Amino acid sequence: MQFGVSYTLIIAAVLVLLNTYPLFVSESMVFRSKESAMMSAVSALVSSLSGLDRLNEENVSAAMFAAGEIGQSRVLVANAAGRILYDTRETRDALGNYVFYTELVLALSGNDVFTCVYEKGAFRSRAASPVLYQNQIIGAVYAYEYDRTQAALLEGLQSNLMRISVATGIGVLVLSLLLSAMLARKIGALLTAIREVREGSYSRRARIFGRDEIAQIGQEFNSLTDRLQKTETARRRFVSDASHELKTPLAAIRLLSDSILQTDNIDMGTTREFVSDIGAEAERLSRITENLLRLTRLDSGILDAPAPVEVLPVLEQVMRMMSLVAQEKGVDLTYHAEDNCVVSGTKDEIYQVFYNLIDNAVKYTPPGGAAQAVLRREGAEVVFKVEDNGGGIPEEDLPRIFRRFYRVDKARSRAAGGAGLGLSIVSDMVTRRGGTIEADNRFLGGAVFTVRWPALDAT
Repeated sequence: MQFGVSYTLIIAAVLVLLNTYPLFVSESMVFRSKESAMMSAVSALVSSLSGLDRLNEENVSAAMFAAGEIGQSRVLVANAAGRILYDTRETRDALGNYVFYTELVLALSGNDVFTCVYEKGAFRSRAASPVLYQNQIIGAVYAYEYDRTQAALLEGLQSNLMRISVATGIGVLVLSLLLSAMLARKIGALLTAIREVREGSYSRRARIFGRDEIAQIGQEFNSLTDRLQKTETARRRFVSDASHELKTPLAAIRLLSDSILQTDNIDMGTTREFVSDIGAEAERLSRITENLLRLTRLDSGILDAPAPVEVLPVLEQVMRMMSLVAQEKGVDLTYHAEDNCVVSGTKDEIYQVFYNLIDNAVKYTPPGGAAQAVLRREGAEVVFKVEDNGGGIPEEDLPRIFRRFYRVDKARSRAAGGAGLGLSIVSDMVTRRGGTIEADNRFLGGAVFTVRWPALDAT
């Protein structure tokens, strides 16, 4: 509604200007035209009298007769004392009298005078000039014009402008009401959608049609709500999956502890076994919690300031620890690494990437199998590759392998202690530092993970 009121006020101001400025300009042009014409006529009469040494009724009448018709409504000629010597009005009621019109008095004082007013449907113009003989004022000529013709033209212009303004005003009012209603409807729909989304209805969409700016805002709003809905869906799934993953070790710990408490005369060996299982589940719960906290930090954009990191010492540290795990499982774990592999990041991030990928390779490689890690510099990139000869990854699962809580074989992953968070953490860490990670299957069986970072020059 406010748009319509503002629009109407602007148009009203334009219409007022349309009805005043042209009339003002036309009136000024008429005034200037009459001033020029009347002053020229009065000057001609003054010229016809300028050869006389004094003015009387006889010589003035003769001079006026010689001057001819000048087209004025009335002409008066007065001597220096203000006595009227000549009057063109038929009644000649001013002849012989002393008439002191303002213009006539000013002319007898030596001034050329012109005045014009528009009133009562007519232009009333008055002009006067002194008559001089040897630089002495011997009289004055006064002319008066009453013009209704040009006044009628001005009134016609004013009437036409008024009709145009009324028609334009009605059209603008109707148009402004329609536009206001349309804008109000669109803005109202958008506000309603915003309020519903604010209350948590992320599936709400604003139905605004058209190609104007309001429709574009509606489209942007719908795009925003799409992202909000996806984010909310992901959040709920994350909370659900996290709750499920945390509930599993907690349930196991509770079951084992209840078994110890409720079993009479339990032997020491069984107790140690149960306590060992409780410790394992607690360790698993700790790993899940740490991973969840790490993901929360990544989602919040909380990253340590990057610095150049020499990758080889970090890989060697991980390999020393993972070699013991691989020996215990009977997996042949080897690696090949090159120098001059420097990337931007932190040592902890690089350690997590190496640890998770190598740990996965060892976990999912059967006893007697082999896993290998390769680190090398390829042009402007540092490439880290981990491959094994395990069961590989089903093709349909490859696009989803880096999703949170996603596991190819849930039963096998849980038995191996996985919660489906390691690869997601690796992917986030790598991509946030400008790198990429890919998962694929080897031709001869097994999986291969390839990480690429932008390389830095060694200093």
